[in-house]
Parts: sequence; C-alpha cells; structure tokens
Amino acid sequence: QVQLVESGGGLVQPGGSLRLSCAASRRIFSTNTLGWYRQAPGKQRELVATFTSGQSTNYADSVKGRFTISRDNAKNTVYLQMNSLKPEDTAVYYCKLEYWGVIYWGQGTQVTVSS
Repeated sequence: QVQLVESGGGLVQPGGSLRLSCAASRRIFSTNTLGWYRQAPGKQRELVATFTSGQSTNYADSVKGRFTISRDNAKNTVYLQMNSLKPEDTAVYYCKLEYWGVIYWGQGTQVTVSS
C-alpha cells in the first residue's frame, strides 16, 4: 500500500504561479510511472503531465511551455511547477503513481485561478 499526499494548491490570479507537491509514503523508483492529472467541474479527469519510463515526460498540449514536472526520488516526491496560470487551469489536481502494477491516487488539491 502506498499513500500519496498532495499539497501546494490554492487561489492564484491569472498569470500567477503555483508549485504542487506529491509525497509518496514508500520509496519510488525511476521505473515507476508518476504524474499529475486534473478534473474540472463537469469534466472528465485528464492528464496534465507524467513521467513515463525512466525520465521521459509527457505533457498535455494545453500546458506545454507553462508547466514543468519534476521528481526527487530521494524524497519520494513529484512536483508540478505551474506558471502563467489561466482560469481554465482551475481544477482539482491529482497525483497518480503506478507502483509495480498497482495504481494509486492522491486525495487531490484544489487549484483556482481567478481575479
């Protein structure tokens, strides 16, 4: 069993920045797929950014050039740096970990972009 705890969400004005963190309760490895998803009200959960195998990354087209995913395996943590935030980025952001074939989700953290 792995627990994922997200933090860093909040209210920010358009054009602002936030950094989300997701800490895993167990050691994670470069081979474990790890990433961020989001779900806006009335919409399906969608991929934001992930690490695939090794250090390869994948981003949604809507966040390319604005968001950056990074990880610190020594701290069992993945981060999402979000810059130039837009109102359409408003959503609950979830951390997802594939750990030796089992999928785990965090509880989510709310990000609201509004003036």
